[in-house]
Amino acid sequence: MLSEDIERYLALRQSLGFKLDLPSRRLRAFARFAAASGDTHVRAATAVAWAATAPSRGQRHRWLGIVAQLAQFLQAEDPAHEVPPANLFATPKTRPSPYIYTQEELIRIVDAAGRLRPNKLNPLRQQTYATLFGLIAATGLRVSEALNLKIDDLLPGGILRIRETKFCKSRLVPLHETVVSALGRYLKMRSRVAGADDHVFLSAGGRRLPRNTASGAFWQVLRLADIAPGRARRPRIHDLRHSFATRVLEQCATRRDAVARHFVALATYLGHAHAGSTYWYLQATPQLLTDIASATEALAREEVA
Repeated sequence: MLSEDIERYLALRQSLGFKLDLPSRRLRAFARFAAASGDTHVRAATAVAWAATAPSRGQRHRWLGIVAQLAQFLQAEDPAHEVPPANLFATPKTRPSPYIYTQEELIRIVDAAGRLRPNKLNPLRQQTYATLFGLIAATGLRVSEALNLKIDDLLPGGILRIRETKFCKSRLVPLHETVVSALGRYLKMRSRVAGADDHVFLSAGGRRLPRNTASGAFWQVLRLADIAPGRARRPRIHDLRHSFATRVLEQCATRRDAVARHFVALATYLGHAHAGSTYWYLQATPQLLTDIASATEALAREEVA
């Protein structure tokens, strides 16, 4: 039965660390659709018909891609399974340009967070956001990683333990001494008012700070700091991660062997399993382009000589 094959496929991939919460629901829905059509194997026509019921073209593309992955797996065991055309509903992707903050803007963000309106229910509102935004800017953590931090994730020696984040991976993140000091000051204040919840960053209710709440506060901070006021697309918290990756690469040497070492270190620090994920976070800046031009000129001179 196709449903049994799907459960086996899901169990295997989940054992490898993939969460597959949404894909598992989609594949089970496809199994019901295929069973209603009398199919015992993946049929390309059935997969296309099922994907076509999705409410948008983007979702149709994703639904069909999920079934195509399943079919490739099953076809290796049984050639009776058909692999549908995964790109049938594909649309060109456009990547919104991330906003790369300057060092001066990052200072203004932390300063503006310290000037947020006080909240009686959350006496540490200003300190919480100043520390949260400063930590993400200084480490390039994902927003979810920062919000999920618990007190015992701050290890001796200035090390952060990032637990089972994307793809169920964990990693250790060394911190600069200035970040360690800032966290220490915040935790000292937090210890005077915090309740039972052991998350580092807490909301007015004394529980883990929700991402939407943090995003709302960040937009207030951007207004207070007067950052990119006329930009059509507002900068995001996540752009702090883009900025970190780009600024770190700006600081490395331009020799190809040195760049390669720095890039591997950066990918590891950011928690990426593949180099392509790190490339996604990089953005061309005047300094990077200048470095690239200088390296190209030096290479051309070597070849001429």
